[in-house]
Amino acid sequence: MEIWINPRCGKCRSALGELEAAKAEYTVRRYLEDPPSVAELEQVLVRLGLEPWDITRLEEPVSKELGMKQWSRTDGDRGRWIAAMAEHPVLIQRPIITADDGHAVVARTPEAVRAVLAG
Repeated sequence: MEIWINPRCGKCRSALGELEAAKAEYTVRRYLEDPPSVAELEQVLVRLGLEPWDITRLEEPVSKELGMKQWSRTDGDRGRWIAAMAEHPVLIQRPIITADDGHAVVARTPEAVRAVLAG
């Protein structure tokens, strides 16, 4: 499995702790340094079963500059959201864990981390 993290984020450190405690095998992706492409974001959204606006950090300054809270949440604007996250990875909610079995979670709680471990 892979976990997308910002090392300064407490939720990310907590999720890493849960993975360590479970002795899980995983790789770390510091997504601010190694941003996901549009195609990777689209794939992760499918695996999460979510839309881009569901994993966008709308309180980030760049979101406010772009006026994202006012963007439509329709299929027509879906690509706009994904492109913004690819260009500004700070907009991506974290941590995200993608499991080898194909599913993924936004791992902001210990329960979400455990759900991905349960497979």
